[in-house]
Parts: sequence; C-alpha cells; structure tokens
Amino acid sequence: MTNVRVASVQFEHAAGDKAANFAKVERFARDAKAQGVQILVFPEGCLTGYWFLRRQTQEQLIVLAEEVPAGPSTQRLLALSREHGMTIGAGLVERTSDGKMYNTYIVAMPDGQVKRHRKIQSFEHACISSGSEYTVFDTPHGVRVGVLICYDNNIIENVRITALMGAEVLLAPHQTGGCNTVSPHAMKPIDQAIWARRQQDPEAARRELLGDKGRGWLMRWLPSRAHDNGMFLVFSNGIGKDDDEIRTGNAMIFDPYGRIITETHALDDAMVVADLDPALLHNCTGQRWILTRRPDLYAMLAKPTGRERDTRAVRFGKE
Repeated sequence: MTNVRVASVQFEHAAGDKAANFAKVERFARDAKAQGVQILVFPEGCLTGYWFLRRQTQEQLIVLAEEVPAGPSTQRLLALSREHGMTIGAGLVERTSDGKMYNTYIVAMPDGQVKRHRKIQSFEHACISSGSEYTVFDTPHGVRVGVLICYDNNIIENVRITALMGAEVLLAPHQTGGCNTVSPHAMKPIDQAIWARRQQDPEAARRELLGDKGRGWLMRWLPSRAHDNGMFLVFSNGIGKDDDEIRTGNAMIFDPYGRIITETHALDDAMVVADLDPALLHNCTGQRWILTRRPDLYAMLAKPTGRERDTRAVRFGKE
C-alpha cells in the first residue's frame, strides 16, 4: 500500500430524486478534488434514496433501478471519476437482465474500471435480493480496497473474509443511526422534534445523534472491525431525514488500530478527509492476530447451526 488521501461524506438524500442527489455528489467531488482526495466515499443508496424503498411497489422499484455498469448513473459516476482523477463510490438500486434487483454500491475509477458490491445482508424490500460475493480489488492509487454495505459490516465473518482477501482499506457505506430496531439496548429513533429544532438548539440535537441512538451504538463495535482485521475503515453515512427515520451522520475514518483519524459531528451535509499512512499496517495488532489463526479449528464457522434466519427476519423481529 502507498500513501493515499481518502474522504468520507455524509449527506441527506432526496427519495427517488437522482438528479438532486447526483448534484450533491458532484459538489462534494469538486471539493474533494481541491483537497487532493484520491478515494471519495458516499453513503449507501445515496443516488436513489434508501428507506423509502420498502414502501415502493415492485413496478416502482423496477423504474427506479438501473443496470450496472451500463446504466446512466454508473456512466455519470465514471465520467466524474475520470474528470477528477479520483475513485468515487456511491450507492443505488441495481436491476439485472434476469429481473433481479440489488442494493448495490458502485466504485468508479479514473482508469475506467467499475466495481460493484451487492449488499450481502439485504432487507430493504422483498424484491431486493441479497448478494453472494465479496468485493475486494486493486485501485489505481496503490491500495487494495474492500466494500461492505451497512449490515454487511455487522457480521464479523464478512469483514474477516474481506481482510483475508487482502483488503487494506474497507469502504463501509451506511444508512444507519436512529433505526427502530427490535433489540432493547441498541438503536432507537431520533426524536423528530429535537431534530426539527437543530438550528435553534444544536447541542440538544448533537446529544441525540452522538448518544446510544447513533455514535454511541457505533462505537461499541465499529472500531473493532478495523482493529481486529488490521485495516483502515472509511465510514460514510446518511444524515437527517430518511423517510420516517433520522440518520445520524458522523462520517469518520479509522486507522488499523481502531482509532478515529477524523470525524464530523455536523448536523448537515459534510465531508472529512484523511491521509492513510501505510506504515500503520506493519505489525499492527489485527494483522498479527490474522497471522496466528488456527483455520484447522474453524470448521464450525461454516457449519449451519439450524438457527440461521434471513436478515429481514432478524432486522424486523419476524420469523
């Protein structure tokens, strides 16, 4: 790995309004270029919108979804990547030739490459399928990158496999925080009244977003994904209204020891930038632990227990 400058963006998308969402992507890309950014990471589903998807009919989803890489959003992202000499990642709903749809993250690179990751742990709509492949690849910037979308990162095996495939930097686009989860001590909805008054009382809004409904929950587990696997991690997230929930932003970048290099507590669209020092990878804790694995003992990890359930069932507390 060589030195690389990365940026993570949080922004409030408009449901179904690709033109408005792409205008934000273009604005941040210009700002990132001015700061010498080489890899720019946007949130999950930021081009099409996210949480409103569950309310759409199958026909509405088909109209919204696009082919990858032939579709207009991928081609526009690729043109933007070439224009700025920058690798850019953004999310949308993908439609395939066989009629399937996926929650997909596109990574467009300035040398013309386009990579995609289909969310492995999808739950957004009954018509959106889960992917079945890991996504790790080399970039023109001398760094090997992996991609996992939101819930994918909750499953520790997903992150470990990505690390074993050689990822040095994990792109982790999300739409999280403020989720109405069934777990009694996990995320809960952000108070809509407090969010509506964020301009008048920003400290109350920050307390809401930085507490256990948002950052507090993330900090229980997200740093360990970087630390335990010896990778840099770029966390991008939505901020503000996402259908009937409030996303909590907090875009941040971790080093391979799980330490935060940079983060934002902004109550609006924002971007953070960091230089990733490859020297931190050498002999870091997570990589040393990987070297001392005992794969001969791990057959149980790939053996079904009979308790496995679809992500949708677990997410919504349904059998």
